Amino acid sequence: MKFDELNENNYLLFAIKFYNNPQSVTMEDFQSDLKRIRYVKRLLKKYKNGGELKTHLILNHLIILFNVFDDAAVPLLFYNFEEDLWPLIKSFLIFLNRLPEYPISKIHDIVEDFNCLSQLQLI
Repeated sequence: MKFDELNENNYLLFAIKFYNNPQSVTMEDFQSDLKRIRYVKRLLKKYKNGGELKTHLILNHLIILFNVFDDAAVPLLFYNFEEDLWPLIKSFLIFLNRLPEYPISKIHDIVEDFNCLSQLQLI
């Protein structure tokens, strides 16, 4: 199956296709890993609404996502996040050196959150 664009109909198939966790033996393990996207989203929303940026916790979730979904984690993240959170997640991707260079897409036009980047550079 070719995935030109993620949508509600092919999102789960995309996630399953690129899921690679040798320790996962059940559907619950897969769903648990997929829930990490929602955890990151929730943490970024809290920060966006005036809360604290929990960089270490977000980084932990993102690293696990990249471990089990590899490069497919990037489209999964951007699909699940509202556009107002895109600058924040792009900042984390830049910090982790996981922003894809090719193909050039809308992601490259997003201006990263400089406050977020400055907090990440303190690590």
